[in-house]
Amino acid sequence: MTEINLNQAEADFLFAMEKVATSNGEWDFPTMGMKVEIPLISLDKKEKFLLDIGRGTIDLKKIKCQNRARQVIILARLELSGPPHRNPDGSEVPPPHIHRYKEGFADKWAYPIPEDEFHDLLDQWETLQDFMRFCNITQKPKIRKVMF
Repeated sequence: MTEINLNQAEADFLFAMEKVATSNGEWDFPTMGMKVEIPLISLDKKEKFLLDIGRGTIDLKKIKCQNRARQVIILARLELSGPPHRNPDGSEVPPPHIHRYKEGFADKWAYPIPEDEFHDLLDQWETLQDFMRFCNITQKPKIRKVMF
């Protein structure tokens, strides 16, 4: 059975681990209402990861980029639009925001987006590139840029 709870050191280690595409396959950047799940792997091939990209159906600005480990553990999730997020301590974080794994809370905590890591949140394609860098995806999967 997959271990769902990680201590913070394990989560941080997985997040920082260099990740690469598992194949030379190509994926289309999802169109409205669609999503794609792209397999990744660590350099030593011991850890598997997933890069999820999803787009909203009504809100053209809605996009979710997510990096998962061990199939179910969300290490990071970027949300560009939607409602504000209420953290377990009651604080509220407006969109856009980013979720990072936090021991005991999984992905339930949201944080303001680090401006030094994300350069143009209005450009979904560039934001995806920034997210892959943020998650240490060094050999990026081949994603075809389609009409937005």
